[in-house]
Amino acid sequence: MSPEPQEESRVAAPAPLLALLVLLSLAAGGGLAFAQDPAPPPGAATADAPPPAVPAAEAETTGDARKQRKREKLSRKEIESLVAALPPEHRQWLVEVDLLISEAERAAFLEIDQDYQRDAFIERFWRIRDPYPDSSRNEFRERWYERLSYATQVFGSVEDQRSRYLLLNGSPDARIEFSCTTVVYPLEVWYYRRSENVGHEFFLIFVRRYNMQRWTLWRPTDPTSDLFDFVGASGSGNFQDILQDIYTCRDGDIVAAAISRALSRPMEYDMLLAKIERPKENPSPEWVETFASYSTDLPEGAAELPGELTVRYPARHQTRTVVEGQVTLAVADVGTAELAEARSFNFLLTGEVLAPREEGQKLFESFRYRFDFPAAGIAGDQIPLLFERRLRPGSYRVVVKVEDLNSSRVYREEQELEVPLVATTANLPADSEDRRILEEAVATLGVDRTTLQIVEPQGYMHTGMVRFDTLTTGDEIAEVRFELDGDPLFRRRNPPFSVELDLGRVPRAQTLRVTAHDATGKEIASDELRLNAGRNIFAVRFVEPRPEGKVSGTVDVRLDVKTPEGALAERVELLYNESLLATLYQEPWDQKVTLPDTPELGYLQAVVYLPDGNSTSDLVYVNAPDYLENVEVQYVELYASVLDKQGRPQLDLERHEVAVLEDKLPQEIQRFERVSDLPVHVQVMIDVSASMAQDLVSTRDAALGFLQKAITSKDRAALVTFNDHPHLAVDFTNDITALAGGLAGLKAERGTALHDSLFFGLYLLNGIRGQRAILLLSDGKDESSRFNFEDTIEYARRAGVAIYAIGLSLDRRGGGQAKKALDQLAATTGGRSFFIDNADQLASVYEQIQAELRSRYLITYQSTNSRPDGQFRSVVVSTTRPAVQVKAISGYYP
Repeated sequence: MSPEPQEESRVAAPAPLLALLVLLSLAAGGGLAFAQDPAPPPGAATADAPPPAVPAAEAETTGDARKQRKREKLSRKEIESLVAALPPEHRQWLVEVDLLISEAERAAFLEIDQDYQRDAFIERFWRIRDPYPDSSRNEFRERWYERLSYATQVFGSVEDQRSRYLLLNGSPDARIEFSCTTVVYPLEVWYYRRSENVGHEFFLIFVRRYNMQRWTLWRPTDPTSDLFDFVGASGSGNFQDILQDIYTCRDGDIVAAAISRALSRPMEYDMLLAKIERPKENPSPEWVETFASYSTDLPEGAAELPGELTVRYPARHQTRTVVEGQVTLAVADVGTAELAEARSFNFLLTGEVLAPREEGQKLFESFRYRFDFPAAGIAGDQIPLLFERRLRPGSYRVVVKVEDLNSSRVYREEQELEVPLVATTANLPADSEDRRILEEAVATLGVDRTTLQIVEPQGYMHTGMVRFDTLTTGDEIAEVRFELDGDPLFRRRNPPFSVELDLGRVPRAQTLRVTAHDATGKEIASDELRLNAGRNIFAVRFVEPRPEGKVSGTVDVRLDVKTPEGALAERVELLYNESLLATLYQEPWDQKVTLPDTPELGYLQAVVYLPDGNSTSDLVYVNAPDYLENVEVQYVELYASVLDKQGRPQLDLERHEVAVLEDKLPQEIQRFERVSDLPVHVQVMIDVSASMAQDLVSTRDAALGFLQKAITSKDRAALVTFNDHPHLAVDFTNDITALAGGLAGLKAERGTALHDSLFFGLYLLNGIRGQRAILLLSDGKDESSRFNFEDTIEYARRAGVAIYAIGLSLDRRGGGQAKKALDQLAATTGGRSFFIDNADQLASVYEQIQAELRSRYLITYQSTNSRPDGQFRSVVVSTTRPAVQVKAISGYYP
């Protein structure tokens, strides 16, 4: 990150080269503010997109009156009163973040009572906005305060509108002060080559009317009289006459061109302003609700619940010590829930770890657990509630609150901790270069037990020869084995435990499994890595316990949880034989659970939930007999469109009218229903190669119309533009304004890399569940891709995403081969192809696609195919209804 300039960037007239650039761009109508973003290569690092917003009204309620007050919108008088009661440093912070903070965040902050909780809120406020949370710096926060200092120095205060735009977009590359007092009010024209929100050139015009101190941004939808001093202007007061007067002033040619340019395309200019005049999308309000729920304050009037807190330090993790806490409650003191003859104990444990500082204390971390115990499963007269944290050696204070959800009684205790250092070592390769690469990865492992972790290679869409390193701890490892998609590959008996694998020339979703074994051959640790699985993988895996062996009593559960990029796990539920044992709300996803003291077969299940309700799970059998086989059941889920000869969706098809063949064998349909309101992830891909120049405006308008009509609050859409390489213009969102901003400034240039762009688009959809579709628009054949058409068809088959291919003016351009390719892509993936002569027909095509996406049928069946080879399985969906065709995927890879 380059810091903001320390000297004011104002110029009476730009430097000669920059002046020429501004003048040519404006006066020649070169498309300033409407040029396409220069696209980074696929996989280039970008700032993480925030997770989709969840309305506060949908957040989980706990009945806490304090939390409920935070949800309510405070009146202006209430806000002023609460702000006045804050310590000076916290009042100042609210001024500094006024442009960033949401109403929900402000209300939550104002209701906090403790200074250490306010400090923790501020830290969390910045952390949730950090684009690179894994780094040691918060670049967003640093950049904001650099700009804040600069704006205050140059413009006097943050209330000046120029300060607002500088804070949100950074300093302009040129700032032209224009004062032609006989023609216009004092103006400033700001020129940007690009900003963080906009990847192309644009300009802003500020005006100070009637010699007042306040500067305001002028928009082309505002009256021109807001700019012109008609009293001093010569001529008739006609707009063109005044522009001629402006030309007579210094820099008048640039200013007149900027005004004329904005007025010539007001809609696009307003779309640009919508993109730059608001801060980056506020994070999900879910974090505010979560922060409030972690309070350890006693609810007013709560009855006391007796209990005892004990703490021990059994192991070390990374550079930290494992702190194991236990709250012991007496069965006689707690309430019991009785529903449908089922009795259970239910508790919510909330904790805070406070670290000392010079003045008062600092909140080091918060944690929260839920415990649910069947009453019949509790032996004895006590109930232990176990929790685990990882702290650096030192002095702390821990605050624990336990709510009995059945009696409403509350236990609360504070205890001083002196956390010791627990010594241990990790196994690192002796080679200096390998050691340097892997040394930092030690921090990701538990190092007081036998562990193994695959170090994920950098980049995405891995192909060819790729090196995979592992990091291990413990003294028991005698051998490490590598498997790819279940096929044994290599064994390593000495560190470094690393291999090079040939992944082929086309990226494929594969699973690399690595297992560590002791001298007897027993598996003692393992790890898995899903290759080429996309950014939206959502999965959970049991690391411990392992399926072999007999277990009972207290068992360590360790989970590996992966969530889609930008999403956080809302909670993880642990169940034993369908009975809920514990609910975890944040990392580490480790927990001690108590299992029945029985040799009988049972199973532990982990279910991970996202805020939008999506879930995934994993299951591990415990006390399993040696002869128990793990039989994989393949459930196939597909979406089908049913169309008549005119291409109109048929909405009344019945299950008995449909048949499914897999590898020519009939399958029994288990679920068949028409889905009209199921969420859909749509990726709009637009060809912006040079040949699209004359159709680009119509193409943009049609795409925007589709997004406005088709995307509901449940859906998500992404925008990808491509020429000789793809560019993710807008990641998946339901914010129509953001999608419209991505459509602003398109520019047609360079060649067409259709196949590479489809690889990129399909990769982005990997890991997303449910209905997925790509709407591909192109006007020509592939010219410069690394992948060929056969590669693309194969990758599309594996992705299972419906491709709706739109060919524009292909007949006019002699694109017979391109037309055939688009047809095959659509047919293979269960989509549909359209071929039109001009972009004015696009709106009609998009309407047909929208209707089809809202009238598809969901078909599921349990495959009877027992082939273990992992080869492509053909699928044919047909109907007995005459004059009707079914469009679905042509097959899948198990």
